[in-house]
Amino acid sequence: MVETELEELVQVKVDSVTLQGDLEIPKGAKGLVLFAHGSGSSRHSPRNNYVARVLRTGGLGTLLIDLLTEQEDAVYENRFDIDLLTRRLVSTTKWLKEQPETKELEIGYFGASTGAAAALKAAAYLGREKVSAVVSRGGRPDLAEPNLEEVESPTLLIVGGEDHGVIELNQFAYHKLNSIKSLAIVPGATHLFEEPGTLEEVARLAAGWFKSKLLE
Repeated sequence: MVETELEELVQVKVDSVTLQGDLEIPKGAKGLVLFAHGSGSSRHSPRNNYVARVLRTGGLGTLLIDLLTEQEDAVYENRFDIDLLTRRLVSTTKWLKEQPETKELEIGYFGASTGAAAALKAAAYLGREKVSAVVSRGGRPDLAEPNLEEVESPTLLIVGGEDHGVIELNQFAYHKLNSIKSLAIVPGATHLFEEPGTLEEVARLAAGWFKSKLLE
C-alpha cells in the first residue's frame, strides 16, 4: 500500500480560464508525471488513471489535468489545436515549479493522442532541465513535427501493434527525434489498448521509463 503525502483537486489559472486537475503525491516522491490527455478525453479517463496508479505505486507523483475547459472541449477544433494545448501544458508545468509541494520534483510528461504532440512541443520549448522525460501512448507525435528535432528530453513512444496508420506516424516521429528515444510496439493492441494485458504493458513500460529518467 502506497502512503499518500498529498491528494487534492487543484486549479490552475491560465489564458483567463481555470483548469481542473487531480494531484496525488506519494510519500517520498522525487518525480511527478503530468498527463496530457488526448482529443475527447479528460482527467477522468480510466486508462490514464490506471497508468497513474501504477506510477504512484512506483513512487512517482501524478497530475491529471484537463487542458481544455468543458466549454472549450465542446468545440471539436480545440482538441486539435496543438499550440493551445502546448501553451496550457507549459503554463501548468511552470505552476508546478512554483508550488511548495512540487517545485523540487523532476517533471515528466505522459501524452495520449493529440496530447502527445503537445507534450513534445512543450518539452522542446522548456528543455530537458524542466522536462526530464516524455512518454507517448497511442499518440500523434507527428503533429509536433516542426519541433521534434528540438526535443532534448528522453522520449518513449508506445503504440499498439494493430494500430495501423498510427504505427507509421510514430515511426516517422521516432526518426525525427534526436534525443534519447525508444519505440515500443505492443503486440495485439489497438489504439485504445483495450485488449487484455495491453494497458498493463503500457503502464509497465511507462513506469520503467519514468523511474529510470526521473529518479536516476
